[in-house]
Amino acid sequence: MAQQPYQLPDFYVPYPARINPNLEGARAHSKAWAYEFDMIGVPQQGKEIWDEHDFDSHDYALLCSYTHPDATGPALDLVTDWYVWVFYFDDHFLELFKKTQDMAGAKAYLDRLPLFMPVEGPITEIPQNPVERGLVDLWNRTVPSMSPGWRRRFIGTTEALLAESLWELTNISAGRIANPIEYVEMRRKVGGAPWSANLVEYAVNAEVPTAIAGTRPMQVLSDTFSDSVHLRNDLFSYQREVETEGEVNNGVLVVERFLGCSPQEAAERVNDILTSRLHQFENTAVTEIPPLLAEHQVDPQGQLDVLNYVKGLQDWQSGGHEWHLRSSRYMNNGGKAALGGPTGLGTSAARILSSLVATAPLRIRSHSFVPHQPVGETPLPDIYMPYSAKSSPHLDDSRAHVREWCAQMGMLDGTVWDARALEANDLPLCASGLHPDATLEALNLSSDWLAWGTYADDYYPVVFGRTRDMAGAKATTKRLSELMPVDGPATLVPVTALERSLADLWIRTAGPMSLDHRRDFKAAVDTMTQSWLWELANQFQNRIPDPVDYIEMRRRTFGSDLTMSLCRIGHGRTVPPEIYRSRPIRAMENAAADYAALLNDVFSYQKEIQFEGEFHNAVMVVQNFLGCDRDQALGLVNDLMTARMEQFEQLVAVDLPTLFTDFGLDDDVRRTLTGYAEELQNWMSGILAWHAGCHRYREADLLERAAQPVTRPVAVLGGPSGLGTSAARLPRPRQLVGAQRLDGAL
Repeated sequence: MAQQPYQLPDFYVPYPARINPNLEGARAHSKAWAYEFDMIGVPQQGKEIWDEHDFDSHDYALLCSYTHPDATGPALDLVTDWYVWVFYFDDHFLELFKKTQDMAGAKAYLDRLPLFMPVEGPITEIPQNPVERGLVDLWNRTVPSMSPGWRRRFIGTTEALLAESLWELTNISAGRIANPIEYVEMRRKVGGAPWSANLVEYAVNAEVPTAIAGTRPMQVLSDTFSDSVHLRNDLFSYQREVETEGEVNNGVLVVERFLGCSPQEAAERVNDILTSRLHQFENTAVTEIPPLLAEHQVDPQGQLDVLNYVKGLQDWQSGGHEWHLRSSRYMNNGGKAALGGPTGLGTSAARILSSLVATAPLRIRSHSFVPHQPVGETPLPDIYMPYSAKSSPHLDDSRAHVREWCAQMGMLDGTVWDARALEANDLPLCASGLHPDATLEALNLSSDWLAWGTYADDYYPVVFGRTRDMAGAKATTKRLSELMPVDGPATLVPVTALERSLADLWIRTAGPMSLDHRRDFKAAVDTMTQSWLWELANQFQNRIPDPVDYIEMRRRTFGSDLTMSLCRIGHGRTVPPEIYRSRPIRAMENAAADYAALLNDVFSYQKEIQFEGEFHNAVMVVQNFLGCDRDQALGLVNDLMTARMEQFEQLVAVDLPTLFTDFGLDDDVRRTLTGYAEELQNWMSGILAWHAGCHRYREADLLERAAQPVTRPVAVLGGPSGLGTSAARLPRPRQLVGAQRLDGAL
């Protein structure tokens, strides 16, 4: 057997693995089922996908018996058949399309599969291969016992699993290795764990109540579960995927190439992310789920179902780990003990204590932030910006307008802002870069929205953070939402400057919109205001967030949806809504949003850490996660920014034209979407120009406002440890193409 490329790390496995007593029955049933649907020993287009030895050695019944230890015999049989089907699909797709790089054939193959999963009514399409025939059987056996809400969710996760396989194939064809943010985001879809989470509901006979299924806490449970499952799989499958199959879609490889480190060190870092995601799962289950159930008045049966679902996800994590230690599909010393110590049935509990001890430092660091430590002025890195910033000829007029509007709304009373703060923030400068071709009226509206969003972002920590008033923050957030009626006038009377200014903006903005656009725009504002509650909750726990959760929530706290919605106003007449939901457009928006949010964190580090006692900053999140110093974390954040910008460029140059062709879009839609990409370019370059030009973040201005002496920077979290040796090599030098060199300008 080939030598392993690295030693498997010490995994965090806090729960003992248990096994279902119906294992042998599931083994016999699943093999008979696989034979019935020609998945064993029957060549497909001349290629045999599995023989009997392959099937037996993979042992999917063992996987399902470990991951669903309490399922009844019939339920275990059905769940095992689903896993046989999904692994067969993965290997079938690999042989027929990944290895041959047949993009057209892959797309036609994937387009048919949703036809065999109708929410209501019978399947009318005729299946043509083992994957389709197996799906017909599984769908007909599963859906009678599940609600329409579950069916829709399961269809969504199944379609994502299938359709995003094209993303993997595209990367393989281009030899492209994703950046870490993109990888986690896409792996969650293509890896299938959200699909597995849906099957947990079936296996434990406990559907998540529809009223809360779409809420953030439930989504976090699914996402953290999924990321942990996928990263664990990547650690075990690196040798097979990367060294044998030439696969580029593996988290260890992604981290290895991004950090420029060894496979062993990359494996350790991936395991750290896995551990952090499991910590996030536990924190959400303990701190967010109980108030969620109370807030939505979930009945006792619904509460029990949610608790059983959470327990089912925990069982899956421990059982999935145990299976990876045994299946011949993975790197585990031939199914022998990979980590040392006992590995027989029932002995996984013996590894729990060591895993808790090994991962304790990360958990402790996350709750050990000391606010207001002096860090000194942030040395700005070389920031990659390939687009030139533009400016509106109406900038000065808009500045005058914003001064008058903010004063009229009562936002300059000194509680949060005064006139001096408004001048320092200079939000019209940002609006001018975002919308350089706007009329004066449109620029004023954009400037007012940016002023309101920035004022509100400052308002929450000042008014609610210092008093730890979560109830007041939730009440205010609810009132803000009610001030934005989708249909008809608002019935709520605004009573604060925050409310008066939003009410005014809503009337001016939503009035000309269609009902659908109004609904989407309201959702964008709600997303931003609700994300500030997440920040407050972390602050009250003194909990520096998990890196993945931070990146995803940062898009919301930064108001990316809101400001991008302003860019899209007027597009709806030509662009179908499903196009905005397509992967290339969403990926383009997310890459731009991450670039801008990380950019803000680089500029605002001293303001937030030293002057505000805040830790919601990517540089601090990286410091905490890696146990490294500020400058090392700063280099890594800058590398992430650059990677997201390079991905944006690739999406515009390659994926956008492919989208035009795949959807057969007409010239008007193509021009609109090309123009939208240019608007996002303005959005990013304008945000960079604003950070360089405003007085919100400069040390001299911060010291003047705080009236405190200059202090020398000190280490916030101590010197480098763990990753420190490789982190010291960051940032890697990059070629700046058309970059704005800000380090000499400020």
